[in-house]
Amino acid sequence: MGYELSRDAFGRLILTDAEGGLHVGVACVRAFPVTAPGSGIALVDRQGHELAWIDRLSRLPEALHGLVEADLAEREFIPEIIRILGVSSFVTPNVWSVETDRGPTSFILRGEESIRRLSIPSLLIVDSHGIQFLVRDSEALDSFSRRVLDRFL
Repeated sequence: MGYELSRDAFGRLILTDAEGGLHVGVACVRAFPVTAPGSGIALVDRQGHELAWIDRLSRLPEALHGLVEADLAEREFIPEIIRILGVSSFVTPNVWSVETDRGPTSFILRGEESIRRLSIPSLLIVDSHGIQFLVRDSEALDSFSRRVLDRFL
C-alpha cells in the first residue's frame, strides 16, 4: 500500500506517504461514482493532485476502509430517485415531486437536456441548482414514473 491514512483533531484526513511526508486535508474522490462506486478511488491533496490510488475499496484493511467510506459519504450527495410522484407540467421548466432514498423532495427541471443517460438503464437528472439525482434503474421504477421519464427522454 505504501501510505497511512488517519484523521487529525479537526476531522481532516491526513495521508502519510511512503517517504514519511504528511498531506493534510486529503480528499477521497471516486473515478466512477455511479457505474463503479467500489473501484477506482483517488486520494487527492487540496490542489487536486493525486497522492494515492485505491483499485478496489473492498481490498482495504477495515480501519482504512472505514475512513475512506466516511470521507466519501461526507463529500458525495447524489440522492437516488425511487419514484416520481408528479410533475407540474410536461413543458419545461417544471417542478418534479419525487421520492428519494433520502426522503421526499421537489426540484425544478430546466429542460430535457438536464436528464442524461449514463448507461442503460441509469439516468442522471440535474436540477436548476445543480443537484444531481440518480435513477439507478429506470426499468425498475413503477409505471407512472417510467411514463413521466419517457415524456422527457
